[in-house]
Amino acid sequence: MAGDTILFAVREHPGDDTVGAEQLRRIRKELEAGGFAVRWADTGADARTVLRTEAGLAAALVDWGLDSCGGADGEPGGPPRDEPDGDLGGAAVLRQVGRRFQNLPVFLIAADESLEELPLWVSETVVGYVWPTEDTAGFIAGRISSAARAYREAVLPPFFKALRRFDDTHEYSWHTPAHSGGVAFLKSPVGRAFHDYFGERLFRSDLSISVEPLGSLFEHTGPIGDAERNAARVFGADLTYFVLHGDSTCDRLVGHFSVTRDEIALVDRNCHKSVLHGLVVSGARPVYLIPTRNGYGLSGPLPPDEIRAATVAARIAGNPLTRGALSAEAQYAVFTNSTYDGLCYDAMQAARGLAASTPRVHFDEAWFAYARFHPLYAGRYGMSVGPDTFPGPDRPTVFATQSTHKLLAALSQSAMVHIRPAPRAPVEHDRFNEAFMMHGTTSPLYPMIASLDVATAMMDGPQGRWLIDEAVAEAVRFRQSVVRIGRRIRAAGDRPSWFFGIWQPETVTDPAGGERLPFDEAPAELLRTDPSCWELEPDAEWHGFPGLSQGYCMLDPLKVTVTCPGIDASGRMADWGIPARVLTSYLATRHVVVEKTDSYTTLVLFSMGITKGKWGTLLDALMDFKALYDEDAPLDRVLPGLVAAYPGRYTRRTLRELCQEMHDQLREVSLVQLLDTAFQELPEPVVPPQLCYQRLIRGGTERVRLSEAAGRVAAAMVTVTPPGIPVLMPGEGIGTPDGPLLRYLTALETFDRRFPGFRSETHGVTLDPETGDYLIECLSQGEEAPRAALGDARELAVPAPATAPAAAPVEHP
Repeated sequence: MAGDTILFAVREHPGDDTVGAEQLRRIRKELEAGGFAVRWADTGADARTVLRTEAGLAAALVDWGLDSCGGADGEPGGPPRDEPDGDLGGAAVLRQVGRRFQNLPVFLIAADESLEELPLWVSETVVGYVWPTEDTAGFIAGRISSAARAYREAVLPPFFKALRRFDDTHEYSWHTPAHSGGVAFLKSPVGRAFHDYFGERLFRSDLSISVEPLGSLFEHTGPIGDAERNAARVFGADLTYFVLHGDSTCDRLVGHFSVTRDEIALVDRNCHKSVLHGLVVSGARPVYLIPTRNGYGLSGPLPPDEIRAATVAARIAGNPLTRGALSAEAQYAVFTNSTYDGLCYDAMQAARGLAASTPRVHFDEAWFAYARFHPLYAGRYGMSVGPDTFPGPDRPTVFATQSTHKLLAALSQSAMVHIRPAPRAPVEHDRFNEAFMMHGTTSPLYPMIASLDVATAMMDGPQGRWLIDEAVAEAVRFRQSVVRIGRRIRAAGDRPSWFFGIWQPETVTDPAGGERLPFDEAPAELLRTDPSCWELEPDAEWHGFPGLSQGYCMLDPLKVTVTCPGIDASGRMADWGIPARVLTSYLATRHVVVEKTDSYTTLVLFSMGITKGKWGTLLDALMDFKALYDEDAPLDRVLPGLVAAYPGRYTRRTLRELCQEMHDQLREVSLVQLLDTAFQELPEPVVPPQLCYQRLIRGGTERVRLSEAAGRVAAAMVTVTPPGIPVLMPGEGIGTPDGPLLRYLTALETFDRRFPGFRSETHGVTLDPETGDYLIECLSQGEEAPRAALGDARELAVPAPATAPAAAPVEHP
């Protein structure tokens, strides 16, 4: 209990020489003797600051007559946002307690008021009343400390509570892991260093599945099962499963369960590679749905027309692989929500559109686990689709896979699968659990399970909205700050007028009067709370995506795309530009690491860990880059590591020269446009992905240079980062030399050669160590023609090598 804090929000200053202050000091002394810390705030502004910054509160003592001393609305020192008119002083503090904490015990000092005169809502907020001079300090402190201890015990979620209790028993370990609570590390110098770095508690909580009191991850029993059921309640699911290998495993698991060999899966082409891995494991036949794209090279949503039944049926009929499918009906559809760049669907529109073509719909929400906990995202996440919102027999079973660690507070690799089954595609737990166990581990790391449990508890009740609301507010401030700085630079006229932009609407509508407001002049409160400010209006120039309907897609304010000069959302290129790769290389020297870099955009994420200091540092770095560019600073001052690594290429070059040379190269080869074409004009599917994997493992493939790859069939996925989306799938034809795919990859290969140090991360491409040529894994010659003709995996079984020995039987003890 040491370290828990009690808030004293009282009108007396701790040094006052009054009877009331003296009694409060005695109460504080009693609480401190019991192991609590006391934060004393004698104004409403100070009390609200404590509530914003102190997450370790265990109880509060609030004076109804507390002075307000407030500042601007919603700012430090000011009244809380959304505060009812007239709430000041103690009332405002009580309101903020209710928004920030769930069931925090609050005792109200109402010395000058009768209880009958207090608003009715007060009795629902507080747990008791205190008249400091009418009882002894020890008695009052005892009431507060008892409530605080009960709260701190109740706030712990099921598994974490059980883990703490087990750790406190200090039992000897006679089971795996062999480090036995960390003792083994203490017997080695390097082990001791490891133990001292992480601390004993981590190793004491690293336990075996033999610990029965903690339950089983595979059987979903005990505290683990309780934690999963609690997560289902909090995230709005009927079933929830904890996964310890990231959202990638969640995607493979759901795909493996939902579609079997030679069945059809509808797949968003803007999918993570783990979705394709699930299809390889299951043997499904993918039919790809094509998302829209804009001039920046950003991938948009699947437009409404793309998911309509008629369009889907045409895609299935026109795909050569479906001729060997067990049925012409798709059994499963998967799409990304929100996208990497923060585009989220109207979940009901998407589910209704796809439900006409498949009984199972999978929302890959790796980056969107927080959506349920803020009204800005209402109706835009998978678990919002259920019998209450989508009644009737056509409702599909909905899966949502979430990488909990990405933007909620969980340890890396911690993830969840949420399910809302429907009668047309029931999900029986025992059958789903078979797939779950295939992709799980019998040696789970209990701290990871605890982190999922705690991440769930953090989002439960009002605190979940408060945490996400704070992140949204900081993102809005950053977005508006960038626009305002750009305006100030242009207005000043004492330096080049350019600055970085933010990919977002240029104006928003004030619903109060219907007035269109410039984004940077809109009230932060409006941007923080009104989803219409972020919706992609049909054919709006700022987003550049065609074919969208009103309300269908929304930009998530937490995913902030910084735009660089050189191109706009329609794809028009300027005579000069600043490629984003140069910017992010500079940001790295300032210890600012971004999430994703495309040709002229870079993505930064505003999570619960973002602070004003953090985004202020980024803003300062952007302004410093502008100054360095405007003065044409020597490259060895801006990117010294780059010049040191490639002195022959970059010595005596300037920042502006590098940016212009790279911009000219991108414009000359039309790399952004080639990328767009490669994603819009998909390669011809030739053989199922699973067959390619069989050939890859059994020696039926070879690595081929781009110059020799025309007409070949890819055996492995090719994913280029940026933008991080597969451009070529296993089993697809690479096409002709002048086709979109080879033109794009060849342009990328040329770029990498010309600008060492700025190479794209290209999964599925091997570099020739001598020439730097791109090598792609293709089916061997002679393997392609018969498979292209037949297209039926059952006719394409791969025989075992003639020299392969018979497998010896395996005996288990």
